[in-house]
Amino acid sequence: MTTRPFVEVIKEQLESESLNLPMFHPIAVKLQGVLATKEFTIEQVVGLIIKDQALTTQILRLANSALFSGLAKVTTITEAVIRLGAQEIASVAMVASQQSSYHSLTVPGLKSQALVLWRHAIGSAMGMRWLSDKIGYKHIAQEAFIAGLLHDIGNLLILKVLEGLWLAEPESKGVSRELTAEIMSAMHTESGHALLQKWNLPDLYCNIVRDHHREDADFSDVLLCMIRLVDHTCRKVGIGGPPDNSLMLAATAEAQALGIKEILLAELEIMIEDAMEMVSGAA
Repeated sequence: MTTRPFVEVIKEQLESESLNLPMFHPIAVKLQGVLATKEFTIEQVVGLIIKDQALTTQILRLANSALFSGLAKVTTITEAVIRLGAQEIASVAMVASQQSSYHSLTVPGLKSQALVLWRHAIGSAMGMRWLSDKIGYKHIAQEAFIAGLLHDIGNLLILKVLEGLWLAEPESKGVSRELTAEIMSAMHTESGHALLQKWNLPDLYCNIVRDHHREDADFSDVLLCMIRLVDHTCRKVGIGGPPDNSLMLAATAEAQALGIKEILLAELEIMIEDAMEMVSGAA
């Protein structure tokens, strides 16, 4: 593989128009736009989704998975929208579009890392939605869900770039897991921020991706504070890496800024662990 510094190579690839960027399905993005108007019909939502057979199939499978399902199976998109609600279907569509990106890597070592990232992304999304409801921010639950899903998207982008480099030079040894982890740690917020700007997503999400590890983060930003707390929780229970049992969530600045007590934090841990048990149903 190239002898140039990987940071330099990745930055060059990020700026390349030829890079196969992991992207949202365009229909998932349009769906967000329709729902943002607050003046939509079920027919509009269904009409958008059924334009793509593959996305329709994915949404139906996810709607019937343990993550989202009710008591009876849904067999049509109309049933899914009525059962789950348009906002929930929007979440399902976002999950479906991101899931395909995380599962698209083919290089074995990188693929296994991408699947770990996927578990962290979906665990964070579920944790964010649950937490927003529990602490009085149910009105931003959809934004919280998407923020959780996207906050580490830069890591996936970096894996995509590294896979492209390996495929261009398949006889090379590739990049070690340790070096990959170092690159992701150093670059994922900057890379993710650049990617979301390429997607023209709202500043709300761009800023969370950019700032969720900053030492001087603005703790008056509720969504940012929440994602940092959910990130801590995932680290404690081992979602996305080895568990850190020494981490005291109640002592974190984020928990204190949000005014969250130990019992609710314990419930958040349990909720995220339970969500991970369900992920196999959405895999």
